[in-house]
Amino acid sequence: MTNDATTMKLGDIAEIRLGYPFRGAIPEVLGGSIRVIQIRDVTRVGLNNCDDFVATEVEGRKEPDWVLDQDVLFVARGAHAYSALVTKPPARTVCSQHIYVIRVKAPDSLLPAFLAWQLNQAPAQRYLRQSAEGSHQLSIRRTVLELTEIRIPPITQQRAAVNLARVAEAECGAFQALIKNRERELAILAARLLT
Repeated sequence: MTNDATTMKLGDIAEIRLGYPFRGAIPEVLGGSIRVIQIRDVTRVGLNNCDDFVATEVEGRKEPDWVLDQDVLFVARGAHAYSALVTKPPARTVCSQHIYVIRVKAPDSLLPAFLAWQLNQAPAQRYLRQSAEGSHQLSIRRTVLELTEIRIPPITQQRAAVNLARVAEAECGAFQALIKNRERELAILAARLLT
């Protein structure tokens, strides 16, 4: 792989906004028409089960900024800052105010999946940790996120990195399943031999 990548600030190549500004706890509304993505719903590899998103309603004249397919969510509060790519979210979905929604301006030159992956890698994580506020409960300000340096290699290299990351994640899942299966086998053996 050649190293003919350009480096840009995240704020120059993507729109960054905070999630919907709920005041206090998110009011759960049975049968609500709006879904809310909270920190607990986001992992480094994507979103948890969309059926578990809180349903609610929001008031106001202005239509909320909906989360769209290929948006990158960045969790800005907690012990770790991390990002995840959104794929096919439910219609009428917003994020809580502790999550940044990052929308790549030119996805033909910077794959959103590559951006999400890069934000989780050591160079970006080191910068974000050093720039975070707080000691136990880290918080990343928008200006800090906007100034994050993003490397933009050729699109073929971006695709290769994303594909390799997906393969690695699938392998991790397979290994975890094998470990759980072996633990079950040992528990059954222990129950037979030791009781």
